[in-house]
Amino acid sequence: MGKTLDVITIGRSSVDLYGAQIGGRLEDMASFNKYIGGSPTNIAAGTARLGLKSALITRVGDEHMGRFITEELRKEGVDTRGVVTDPERLTALVLLGIRDQEQFPLIFYRDNCADMALCEDDIDEGFITQARAVVATGTHLSHPRTEAAVLKALNIARGNGMQTALDIDYRPNLWGLSGHGDGENRFIASDAVTAKLQSTLHLFDLIVGTEEEFHIAGGTTDTIQALRNVRKVSGATLVCKRGPMGAVAFTGEIADTLDEGQSGPGFPIEVFNVLGAGDGFMSGLLKGWLTDRDWPTALTYANACGAFAVSRHGCTPAYPSWAELEFFLQRGVKEKALRKDAELEQVHWATNRKGDWSTMRVFAFDHRMQMEELDGATPEKIGAFKELCLQACKQVADGRPGYGLLVDSRLGRDALYKAAGTGLWIGRPVEWPGSRPLTLEPEIGPDFGGLNEWPLDHVVKVLCFYHPDDTPEMRADHEATVTRLFHAARRNRLEFLLEVIPSKAGPVDDDTTANVIRRFYELGVYPDWWKLEPMTSDAAWQKTVQAIEENDPNTRGIVVLGLGAGEAALQESFKVAARFPLVKGFAVGRTIFADAAQAWMTGAMSDADAVAQMTENFARLCGHWDAARGED
Repeated sequence: MGKTLDVITIGRSSVDLYGAQIGGRLEDMASFNKYIGGSPTNIAAGTARLGLKSALITRVGDEHMGRFITEELRKEGVDTRGVVTDPERLTALVLLGIRDQEQFPLIFYRDNCADMALCEDDIDEGFITQARAVVATGTHLSHPRTEAAVLKALNIARGNGMQTALDIDYRPNLWGLSGHGDGENRFIASDAVTAKLQSTLHLFDLIVGTEEEFHIAGGTTDTIQALRNVRKVSGATLVCKRGPMGAVAFTGEIADTLDEGQSGPGFPIEVFNVLGAGDGFMSGLLKGWLTDRDWPTALTYANACGAFAVSRHGCTPAYPSWAELEFFLQRGVKEKALRKDAELEQVHWATNRKGDWSTMRVFAFDHRMQMEELDGATPEKIGAFKELCLQACKQVADGRPGYGLLVDSRLGRDALYKAAGTGLWIGRPVEWPGSRPLTLEPEIGPDFGGLNEWPLDHVVKVLCFYHPDDTPEMRADHEATVTRLFHAARRNRLEFLLEVIPSKAGPVDDDTTANVIRRFYELGVYPDWWKLEPMTSDAAWQKTVQAIEENDPNTRGIVVLGLGAGEAALQESFKVAARFPLVKGFAVGRTIFADAAQAWMTGAMSDADAVAQMTENFARLCGHWDAARGED
């Protein structure tokens, strides 16, 4: 029977609340970013990003933070069948900060937490044996109940010819050796901890740790002697991490110096955040180990992944995709502060986005000016009508993937709120309707700080009536606003959709849209999405697609807008656009809602009839797109 998983990790799972301010005390942190955390959880996500099929065995609470961990793991591609929901305990939390390049304060909130309730009953032999390897981490050897669970998994693995690995992951206060405020401490000598670790080391094929972690495993602060003490009880390959000096592997006898071990090249980068670097290292090492690379290659992967983590904020969010790692190893270090390397950060962002939006059937009812001009329209009625639009969108989607909506927060706030958690793609406009030069909605604020209030699954959509023949002043104004908005979106971890309609600002030919696109790439603007008018020329589409692909091979793609065109005209434009794989679908509004809106605003149509008409119109457009794509 073939294996369906490469690796299963077992142990800690928490929510990391990372201080957003850098260079201050944890006491003075004003805001926090929320990430998944815990060494095995980080490793499961890190290996999944590198292309391994990973799974996690742990426990989380039956509450919002537990669901957050499970949902985030699924987004990362991690198998969560081994994640048990504990009805009695809360999910563990960790508060962390970056004080400076040497101090990284953290507090573990783990009193009777869910993951420490992991027990033997949570270990299913049928699940374990679907993997090629099991990875344990040291903390779960600190308590008899969790130790029993880990040992059961390891014995199943060894009994079925699987590989096993240990990340020593020594946190003295999680072994009860120091107080709650001492989470940053990485080493306190303890004969009891050494004895406990040594009683299990024979179960592993690979053991990984820092020098301090081998000190606790080997019972001495002499690193070479500690490694030799571990070797006395284990035939595993021993990988010793040496911080900025990289790491070394010993497959047999321990040499007299660490320099005599097998090694891979280190990377000269700025130390920004060491938290989670070991889990990134382990992810890269497992990628090499489980794909049968030699140790120098596996250590190169590991050192590079550790370098990414050291140079970025957070643990899992810092880890690279396989495409990013390959890019980095081929190109090398250009900027020691990797998070400031624009080219590398673009690859990191674009290859780690979540969600499959390979098909986009989007009902756009973000219109404001057009609805305000309707007879009988008031802000309250427009808001209510947009909730009817949402109903129609949900009815057509029927819980299936590949559907979405565009809705604003000024007139469509309630519909926007109700769309949360529906599984629909959500785009949200920021431009003031019809503005030229481009002006933004007041909610964005003069410093664009309003974006920090947005949910992370909302996509920033901006419409810019930009034309290459605009005056230099007009072009400069448009370019400055779009560039600033793009960077604000990235800073707030929001995807960015740029809509350009040059035909509304001047004459166009087959080169116009392509030239506009190239100009924005020259400015360093890399939209996740492009929203483009329905060109009917095959040549125009070819040039447009080429302009995008030659600048950003990792873009999400293009959606075609409607411009209020009739259904027949849109159907014809779909036939042309669908020939190009980069065009993922459409985002159309007035063709769907115009007649219903006009009648409903004056009281000539009921809620139910408006929803029914829009549902029918949207469903037909979806059918036209699917037919054009050959998916009907």
